[in-house]
Amino acid sequence: MSQEQPRRPQPEDEERVVLQPERLAPPSSYRGTYGSITIGEALEATALTSGRKPVDYSDAAAIQAAEVRATGRANIVPGGVAAAAQSAAIRNARVHDEEKTRLGEVLCLPADKPATRRDAEGVIGAELRNNRDLATRPGGVSACVAAAARLNQKRD
Repeated sequence: MSQEQPRRPQPEDEERVVLQPERLAPPSSYRGTYGSITIGEALEATALTSGRKPVDYSDAAAIQAAEVRATGRANIVPGGVAAAAQSAAIRNARVHDEEKTRLGEVLCLPADKPATRRDAEGVIGAELRNNRDLATRPGGVSACVAAAARLNQKRD
């Protein structure tokens, strides 16, 4: 038995637990080939950490940026994650809190790729541009994509 005293969890421990690839179901076979955390997995981590948060315009913008980067398409996929998030944000602006659509209900990408620093910068920019306070949300879409990109960069 270890004589070491239990220690209080640190923020960096939480990041490692949330984004450990083996704890997240892969949305594609990309990870198996390259060992990197994908944008879709980062969005899944967002669903785990902030899934109960109602979708707002900054979330929808960050999700759109993530989808564009993951799929490589310049436009929103009809019926895709970004379209669902945009619809949810518009609807949520009009309904009572108990009726709002939550992040966990919309986050699942149809295509995917490993998250990079450039992807994180694009997603962060989209969230910032669409937030009145010009701030990103801890544990939100851009925070999870940025964490995945940092972990991927450490592996390279």
